[in-house]
This record gives sequence, structure tokens and C-alpha cells, in this order.
Amino acid sequence: MSTDTTASVSTHILDTSIGRPAADVAITLAARSGGDAPWVTLGGSATDTDGRCKDLPALPEGTTHVRLDFETEAYFAAKKQAEAQQDAPRVRDSGAFFPEVAITFAVVPGEHYHVPLLLNPFGYSVYRGS
Repeated sequence: MSTDTTASVSTHILDTSIGRPAADVAITLAARSGGDAPWVTLGGSATDTDGRCKDLPALPEGTTHVRLDFETEAYFAAKKQAEAQQDAPRVRDSGAFFPEVAITFAVVPGEHYHVPLLLNPFGYSVYRGS
């Protein structure tokens, strides 16, 4: 939750190749207090069955930049294994072209930033949601 002196961050992932949430994707949250300041890893979590990560750590006061690191390689490996077990039709190679996705953005105190990741094996996009 944001306060007058801090911002807050939430995220979710939609696997656009199947039109469903991406579950069990590890996410790490890092922050810094200026463009030249070092990154400080605050902790992490993983997406739930709805593709949401509801328990990211709070941002410290003075945070100006945030980085979300999404570990997508393990997600795509598990998805590929599940498809093989189900004899699902294969659409190209469903490996991880992007083994991780790092999103960096600026924040201001008092604002909430919901940053969804739209993911598929060969591309991704992000936006500031609500």
C-alpha cells in the first residue's frame, strides 16, 4: 500500500499464447533511491494460480526507481513438459527465448503502480495498469 512518502507496486502475468494467467513465476523486486544509487533487492514472491503476485515487499521511503525481475525460463520449461505429457499439439518451439524479463520504471511517493506482464514464448509487453 502506498503512503504519502512511499509508492507501492503490484503485478500479474498473462500468458498470451494460451490466454491464461501464468502461475508459479518467481518475481524479484529491487529498488533504488536515484539513478546513480545501487539497486537493493527487497525480496520476491511468485505468481498464484490467477497469475497475480499479491505479496511483494513494501518499497522503502525515498524509492525513485523499481525493477521487477520475472524468471520466465522455469515457467516455459514446466509448460513445455506439461504439453509433452498431454500430447498437446506443438506450435513451434515453446522454449524460453527470454529466460528472464526485467522491467525498470520510475515511481513517485503516494502512487500505486500496477505493472502487468503480457508474455508469450517469443515476446512480451508491459504497461502501467490500474
